[in-house]
Amino acid sequence: MQEQHKEPAEETAQGSVPNEADVSDENVSLVPDNSELEMKLAEAEAKLRDMQEAFLRAKAEGENIRRRAQEDISKAHKFAIENFAEALMPVKDSLEIALKIETPSVESFKEGVEMTLKQLNSAFEKNRLVEVNPQPGEKLDPMKHQAISMVPSDQAANTIVSVLQKGYMIADRLLRPALVTVAQ
Repeated sequence: MQEQHKEPAEETAQGSVPNEADVSDENVSLVPDNSELEMKLAEAEAKLRDMQEAFLRAKAEGENIRRRAQEDISKAHKFAIENFAEALMPVKDSLEIALKIETPSVESFKEGVEMTLKQLNSAFEKNRLVEVNPQPGEKLDPMKHQAISMVPSDQAANTIVSVLQKGYMIADRLLRPALVTVAQ
């Protein structure tokens, strides 16, 4: 029976089955307690929930910004001409009033047309619609002028001889080129 009793002791010495006396206090402190692990896990899960919530809020805010920007662009396209239309309404009103006069004189008609033209020019200025009206002798600018014909002239070649129709620009963009004749 002694041999049987020695065998388990030998196994313990070899390290296969340790008993409570063989485990030192150092080894116990390296292994965290279950409650400590559960607490750390709960903290990590709470932090994860906070981060997920923050992510979802940021994503929703990004979508709201994108949607608002699309609505603003849509409104800008839809109502882009609104200011110009408001500026042209008095011009139309003046023309309608001129047509209602039963016996207009040439003088009153001319005066009414001049006032209406002033209103129209004012509407153009407010909306940055600028005339392209080159003077004779200016060099042809293909970005602003369209040559309709070339005529013999004493002027230098490719200079404007006459303007057949004014052109217009909105801000820095050409709306319609001026139609001109140029020197050969």
